[in-house]
Amino acid sequence: MTETPADTAAQPQTPTGPSMRVLNQYIKDLSFENPGSRVNEQPNVDLGIDVQAIPQKSEEGVYEVILKLNARAGTQDTALFLVELQYAGLFQIQGGTPADTEAMLLIEAPRMLFPFGRRIVADLTQEGGFPALRIDPVDFTALYRQQRQRAAQQAASQNGAPASAPAPQQSPTTDGSSDPQG
Repeated sequence: MTETPADTAAQPQTPTGPSMRVLNQYIKDLSFENPGSRVNEQPNVDLGIDVQAIPQKSEEGVYEVILKLNARAGTQDTALFLVELQYAGLFQIQGGTPADTEAMLLIEAPRMLFPFGRRIVADLTQEGGFPALRIDPVDFTALYRQQRQRAAQQAASQNGAPASAPAPQQSPTTDGSSDPQG
């Protein structure tokens, strides 16, 4: 049997890229409105999704990421319910470039927060007397790319250069909203 020297086994491994730690996660703001009216037709559900990253202790790489989920169910004239949730987390990011940090804050952090926010919305709508609203999984990478493309097009149009053709609309849409109906 081969023995490993104690000094090589005790050496910590150095990270090879950027790292992210979840320091905390919490409900930042929550609103549920239930006007109590019923509709006879199939209601539409409009869903909006947005992500925001705010530096908290930038010297330590700590950021607050806020996942905003807004859902309204009803017809054009009648609202069944309105849910507004801001689910947030504190994340510490170290060892990356500014581009790495931005991608981690706007892709990986909301990807970690989403299942918790999704569960809160489902439980809240069910407790409000409606079928649980199950939000489809969100491709935060696609949302991030669409946001970057939109910013590049706006910058190009402000500089007088012709903007490239817009990307085809998909669910979730470029404005951060998603149609849970498909």
